[in-house]
Amino acid sequence: MTNPVVGVLALQGDVREHLVALAATDAVARPVRRPEELDGIDGLVIPGGESTTISRLAVLFGVLDPLRARVRAGLPVYGTCAGMILLADKILDPRSGQETVGGIDMIVRRNAFGRQNESFEAAVDVRGVAGDPVQGVFIRAPWVESVGGAVEVLAEHDGHIVAVRQGDVLATSFHPELTGDHRVHALFVDMVRARAKADAL
Repeated sequence: MTNPVVGVLALQGDVREHLVALAATDAVARPVRRPEELDGIDGLVIPGGESTTISRLAVLFGVLDPLRARVRAGLPVYGTCAGMILLADKILDPRSGQETVGGIDMIVRRNAFGRQNESFEAAVDVRGVAGDPVQGVFIRAPWVESVGGAVEVLAEHDGHIVAVRQGDVLATSFHPELTGDHRVHALFVDMVRARAKADAL
């Protein structure tokens, strides 16, 4: 599979930037808002934004439970910032009524690196991404407090875990889609291709 179909959960957040980044990796990128749009995709990105808003809209649009089922069935998913929070099995400090998709055995802390006016950029060495460090954009970013034994830690910043992978589920605290560097998206699209190849055997 050379051109996998990768959706971007288009309920709130930086959807357009992810669509552009995915297209740059030769994926067929499309927005996903409704349960039926989960059919026919080979992978999904959950973008940055406001995790509580995204989770509430996912319930409102009827997409949360079908997405959980697809993730449990092995759909490759990549979450950035708020997307990382949504892929956590547990949030340390959830807002009232906040739900997650789950998929990674980790505990995350929301807004761990500070508020909007404390946003920053930093070079991050990401395991599996060749070449120079990735320039990470941290905007009200979470960090990972702890991980289970099946989780691979891909990157840390200032002593905190900021990128993880469990099977076909990938998450970063930072926003690579805002930098023009598409290597993390390429890593994810390669994961999607590998999963599709394995499923075809």
